[in-house]
Amino acid sequence: MIPFRDNIPSRSFPLITVLLIVSNVVVFFYELSLGRALEPFIERFGVTPAAVFAWPQSDEPFLAVVVPFFTSMFLHGGWLHLLGNMWYLWIFGDNVEDRLGHLTFLIFYLLSGLGAGIVHTVLNPQTVVPSVGASGAIAGVLGGYLVSYPFARVLTLVPIFIFVQIIEIPALIVLGLWFVMQFFYGTASLAATSATNAGGVAWWAHVGGFVIGMLLIGLFPRKDRLRYEYPRT
Repeated sequence: MIPFRDNIPSRSFPLITVLLIVSNVVVFFYELSLGRALEPFIERFGVTPAAVFAWPQSDEPFLAVVVPFFTSMFLHGGWLHLLGNMWYLWIFGDNVEDRLGHLTFLIFYLLSGLGAGIVHTVLNPQTVVPSVGASGAIAGVLGGYLVSYPFARVLTLVPIFIFVQIIEIPALIVLGLWFVMQFFYGTASLAATSATNAGGVAWWAHVGGFVIGMLLIGLFPRKDRLRYEYPRT
């Protein structure tokens, strides 16, 4: 399923959401300019679980282990990786930012991404492939959205056999199915025999970020005190 938009209008300009999207795009273009230097750049600023667990016996300074948990959120492995993440952030980020306020939303986003990176690292301790992408943080946004607006309607492209339909579906179903798929693929990935050296999708970062977002959203006071009434369309 591919979501297009929800039916909750933003009550304020989503400043942080826009800045996050711009930042990710700018960093991606910087990645494209690196040429052969891209691989060591990713190794330095992506999260490599094996390197994390090698500390403090390794020669790496503490900051070199911690900083990638934040810098990796702004790195992407390709155009589809970038566009897919930014699309979900644009659709769902503005309403979560509405609920939390600008600065609190930024803190929420970074904490979700940090938690997602930790979950991925703990469950893949021997992986030597750097993990990059905003999807863990964005999964936190999706979890926060699900808790905040479960009955919002999301215009979604749904493939039905050889046909496709564009229909409105409650966020509870759209995001609930998304989470189930991440959990399913994540569980399957744990059984992969070549997981230590293979690249791919960090499914457990998605699962961890989503759950963390669901838990974190309730810890912050609401800024949108007025009750939302979902428009009929």
